[in-house]
Amino acid sequence: MRIAKEKIPIRIDVPGATARQVTDFGDTTGYGKIGGEYFSLGAGTDISPLLKGLDGDLCQSPHWGYVIEGKLTVSFADGQEEIVSASDLFYWPPGHTVKADEDTEMVLFSPQHEHGEVIDHIRKKLEG
Repeated sequence: MRIAKEKIPIRIDVPGATARQVTDFGDTTGYGKIGGEYFSLGAGTDISPLLKGLDGDLCQSPHWGYVIEGKLTVSFADGQEEIVSASDLFYWPPGHTVKADEDTEMVLFSPQHEHGEVIDHIRKKLEG
């Protein structure tokens, strides 16, 4: 699920301040502590090969985040794809992979235990 900044409903709009809020933007039930993450991905980076061996060969951690700059294609377990671009808020449920279509900078908030396991798996793959 992604939403462009311009599509996020305005809740407060006064001189000098605008607050936008989208509700029901993912569910944290059953997850513990959340980690804050900043990712930089170069154009063409595809993490799919690094996820081989995980359940479904996909990242099984949910993520909430914001794309600062760039563009990504996110592929989900059900075969759907979504393009996420600069200024988009997003929620990715467990069961996804990511490819950077452009150099991309993004902020993620993820359950630290679940995403820590994915990051550890990727690190082991990179160490070869």
